[in-house]
Amino acid sequence: METLIAAKTPQSSLSPGRIASLGFQHVLVMYAGTVTVPLILASVMGLNGAQTVTLVNACLLTSGLATLLQSVGISRFGGRLPLIQGCSFIVLAPMAMIGQQYGITTVFGSAIACGLFTVLIAPLFSRLVRFFPPIVIGCVITIIGITLMPAAAIWIGGGNPDAPDFASPSHLLLGLATLVITLIFYCKTRGIIRNFAILAGMGAGTLIAFTAGLTDFSVVSHAAWIGISMPFSFGLPVFSPVPVFISCLAMIIVMTETTGNVLLIDKLIGRPTTPQRLSDTIRADGLSTMVGGCLNSFPYNAFSQNAGLIMLTRITSRSVLAAAGVILVLLGLFPKLGAIVSAIPRPVLGGVGILMFGMTLAAGIQQLKEVSFENDNNMLIVAVSIGVGVIPMAFPALFNSLPSSLRLIFDSGIFMGGFTAVLLNALLNARKGEKYE
Repeated sequence: METLIAAKTPQSSLSPGRIASLGFQHVLVMYAGTVTVPLILASVMGLNGAQTVTLVNACLLTSGLATLLQSVGISRFGGRLPLIQGCSFIVLAPMAMIGQQYGITTVFGSAIACGLFTVLIAPLFSRLVRFFPPIVIGCVITIIGITLMPAAAIWIGGGNPDAPDFASPSHLLLGLATLVITLIFYCKTRGIIRNFAILAGMGAGTLIAFTAGLTDFSVVSHAAWIGISMPFSFGLPVFSPVPVFISCLAMIIVMTETTGNVLLIDKLIGRPTTPQRLSDTIRADGLSTMVGGCLNSFPYNAFSQNAGLIMLTRITSRSVLAAAGVILVLLGLFPKLGAIVSAIPRPVLGGVGILMFGMTLAAGIQQLKEVSFENDNNMLIVAVSIGVGVIPMAFPALFNSLPSSLRLIFDSGIFMGGFTAVLLNALLNARKGEKYE
């Protein structure tokens, strides 16, 4: 049986055309997620159409720059890993609160400040990697896969739960058709062709949607050809103590999720995660967030959903993600290109999302196979950690009565589950003087 863990593919074996097409697949997978953040924040803060376009363009441009930094690396910035960066959903709620109470310039000031905080704390935070043995890694990766599933469900329903036609039979059938086509393509092809199963599934799903009148490409004709996001377009950033503190707290959650992503990608590549690589990755998150604040964007982190695509293609080449970064930059500079990508129906994304997010979940289960469950303590750690990690996703309203600063922590299933796994493993499995490596 073929393993779910991708074997490292030499970069030299990939042609430029193949690199570009695979990079485009990664962009398609993450595009909807990353542009949702500026769209929601613009709506919450009551920005006009032109200002919203500025935020979206800035988001795509900075996502591209951040992805290039993460995949290529500059000095001690960037983990040199196949990671794609996008605006973090973790900071969406606190940034919306800051924007409503203090204004958008304070949002950008808070982003710059928490980015600097992340750069400074990265070396210290990265030392925690020694507390992540296989049982903890398996729990974290499994929780990542589970917590991604609601996004796939929302996409299949149409993308907007408040819309009258949300979860209509046409949306559900379109998502199902996309998933089936993707599976057939993946199972019936071999070699290079199989690598494009996601692209083929999305293309076929979009064609079906267009034929059935479920998508509209007229928005492309209205989009501008060129849209450059100038620094500080909304004014100079404002730094206020309380918003900065809230943003720094949010970035601790981002760093935890980044740690989980690095552990997962390193596992796919087949090498151990080192404190230095984790530190470089987190440091790049911080620098990208600082640049984002200057270019009218928001905090950044690695997108977990792209790991599922790596598992399907079995290509871990950083060149592919660098190509994705270049494509994101172009989308940010040329809005008409972004409009084409944005016209892909959400149910189509949901169809392939089930497969990719499920692959992430399967990778976590595969990691847990390395754990001995003859030890009752390990069974307890897995049960409680995954249970705690799933609670925020299973019933989000559970922590609504908590203060906003505490909700930021308790609403993150990845942080809660990961912290629980680390704590329980330290209490139940670690002996005096025993190391965690």
